[in-house]
Amino acid sequence: MRPPARIWSVALHGVDGVPVEIEAVIGGGMPGVHLVGLPDAALNESKDRVRSAIVHSGRTWPNERIVLALSPATLRKTGSRFDLALALGVLVAADAVPPDRLRGTALLGELALDGRLRPVLGVLPCLLAARDAGMVRAVVPRAALAEAALVDGIEAFGADSLGDVLDWASGNRLLHRHDGGQEEAPAVAAPELADVLGQHDARRALEIAAAGGHHLLMVGPPGTGKTMLAQRVVGLLPELDRAEALQLAAIRSVAGRLGDSGALSTCAPFVAPHHSASTAALLGGGSGVARPGAVSLAHRGVLFLDECPHWPASVLDGLRTPLEEGEVRLSRADGTVRYPARFQLVLAANPCPCAPPIDRDCTCRPDVRRRYMSRLSGPLLDRVDLRVAMEPVTALRVTEKRGEDTATVRRRVLDARAAAVARWSEHGWRCNAEVPGPALRTRFPLPARVIAPLEARLRAGDLSARGADRALRVAWTLSDLAGAERPDRGLVDAALYFRERGAA
Repeated sequence: MRPPARIWSVALHGVDGVPVEIEAVIGGGMPGVHLVGLPDAALNESKDRVRSAIVHSGRTWPNERIVLALSPATLRKTGSRFDLALALGVLVAADAVPPDRLRGTALLGELALDGRLRPVLGVLPCLLAARDAGMVRAVVPRAALAEAALVDGIEAFGADSLGDVLDWASGNRLLHRHDGGQEEAPAVAAPELADVLGQHDARRALEIAAAGGHHLLMVGPPGTGKTMLAQRVVGLLPELDRAEALQLAAIRSVAGRLGDSGALSTCAPFVAPHHSASTAALLGGGSGVARPGAVSLAHRGVLFLDECPHWPASVLDGLRTPLEEGEVRLSRADGTVRYPARFQLVLAANPCPCAPPIDRDCTCRPDVRRRYMSRLSGPLLDRVDLRVAMEPVTALRVTEKRGEDTATVRRRVLDARAAAVARWSEHGWRCNAEVPGPALRTRFPLPARVIAPLEARLRAGDLSARGADRALRVAWTLSDLAGAERPDRGLVDAALYFRERGAA
């Protein structure tokens, strides 16, 4: 029996790649292919794809017993990304291809029956894991070459077919390289904040939310600008740094949302699912492989839920853990996967089902109004830092001076964010919304007279301990926007104003 050939590929566990060693042994029994190492149905079917692709590439299929073992054996292997590595493993074990160029090389790609190499999901996180494991090069489908080029420290090659890879491994040809360099996606022009008529409280709440990373609820009649304001949040947020942009790109790659340009987007994402979306679409999941949902696609950006009382209460309550922990955990029989989900939640709601332009014209019974808003549970609302009631638009005041534009407000937001980073960076926090409540109370305590309004509401039962912590965080953001060293009593009162403003 020949010694086993060893080829490397990468499996995905959530958004994390796991290097997989493929051992191929030929001989020692009746002809047949045996695939071991917890393959799923798609991977089991690869035996037929690999055999056909090898034959159509002009190579001979070994008519012997072939054992292909994927290690670690305890990790469930899913998908068709192992096809190329399995084919090379068989041919190296049969002494049909020299193994020299394949040492330290990760192979990814699905094979067509005629040997063409098809793209697969998750190339970016797979190559990040391969690089961290010490591999020096990777071969991927040519269509995924731009995505592969986003990873520093690993040499990426693109191929159109199995035959191209075999010729490259034999030293008879060169594979494609990405010549465009690592580009950043062009900045998309954000909607202009000055286009929103009036709504001074809401505009101020939007600025506070952007400056501190806070969650926001807007309640008001249709046509008052709730959606317009939500769409303008991302124009106020700072750009993502390279690590954040790569993490977001990895999530999009796993979800099949990255695109073909290969440019790395540094713009904060804005994700707005429809209220008919399922729990799996919002939080992630699905049959078989648990895919990332809207909360993960909005990582380091904004998740906007319009008409939130129309969402099922059970779906909305599923947001509570991601809002607190910044990640979503999806459990299946084979284990639990984790996806990053640190986003800003922006909720918009009408005050009642009939939603007239002016609230005095409402025809809903009091119990109908209560039932309508009761879909937003108390524990979920307790995690929303800012609440604002939208004012009815009673005139198209086109002749009046417009509100501040996006650029002006964004400068204040970035200055406030910089102040927060300077204060919290040594502790590992990036904005006020990420600071744990115990740290605010113990490491950065405020004088008793400053927090007296919070304690009064706590004693009266009008505020929970979590709500008090969130009001403190908003007060620190107001302090940063004002250029102050720390909050005073007036800023704590202002934080409570925005917490109670839209509570009715």
